[in-house]
Amino acid sequence: MRIKTVSFISSVVLAILVASVSAFGQGNTIYNVIPSPLAGNYPSQAFQAQQASEVGDRAVFVTPSRALTTVTVTMSSWACENGHWTTFCTTTPGATFSHPITINIYAVGPFNSVGSLIATKTQTQTIPYRPSTDAVCGDGRWSDGTACFNGKAANVTFDLTSQNITLPNQVIVGIAYNTSNYGANPIGVKPCSSTVEGCPYDSLNVALVNPVLTQTAGLNPSPNDAYFDSETAGNYCDGGAGGVGSFRLDPGAGCWTGFKPSIKINAGNPPANANQCKNNGWQTFTRADGSTFKNQGDCIQYVNTGK
Repeated sequence: MRIKTVSFISSVVLAILVASVSAFGQGNTIYNVIPSPLAGNYPSQAFQAQQASEVGDRAVFVTPSRALTTVTVTMSSWACENGHWTTFCTTTPGATFSHPITINIYAVGPFNSVGSLIATKTQTQTIPYRPSTDAVCGDGRWSDGTACFNGKAANVTFDLTSQNITLPNQVIVGIAYNTSNYGANPIGVKPCSSTVEGCPYDSLNVALVNPVLTQTAGLNPSPNDAYFDSETAGNYCDGGAGGVGSFRLDPGAGCWTGFKPSIKINAGNPPANANQCKNNGWQTFTRADGSTFKNQGDCIQYVNTGK
């Protein structure tokens, strides 16, 4: 069975964001099951420990916004800078590691199967090490002052604005990355493999939440199902009846109930064309120093395209 591990922005700053077109704050949230604020940690889907390569969920949108901007996922990091979460962990406050993570967005196929790939992006994300062992917990876990946890929850965001994707009414979102032995391209043995703490990405999981309690946008249409790719039949809810080693629908029969990947999707309303933005859509805003800049909602996507 799967182990679900429990444990005024000023106008000047706004202008900088507009100029860079990082787009992380652009668009409307059209799907969201990420809790806010985040707790110290959540149940999570392990990759290395569960021989997994990808996990995901189906999302349904109920607003007309469809121009994809960003996808955010909550990760759960059990990695210690020194030591191990099962024994004694020490981490310099604020210490992080980097790891490439891929977000995949698929069409929904017949019978809610995984359809064609709509969008994908691999982005090196900065992940926090979990904090040091706290004596108050008495068992190797860390404490946020109210509860003890094995791992630490942290959000990572993928900017897909430049791909100019207009989403359909529903999609399947998958989160994928490599570990020492699993993923599309297993990393293999590295110097960190022989250390007590091990390689940090081997202790990196995807956080799981209960959409019934956390959903604030969109719909989670199949509360008992999720999508999964593992090399081991017993790690699927259906016991591997639908096959192993491929990203597919895993009918939950209850075991995914309340444990769905923690995901947020932002999108905007695409303008009919670039000229609509240039000639009709732009609005003038005044910075604190009296200078001005132009922007209008989703027209921001045209700033750096030359259109």
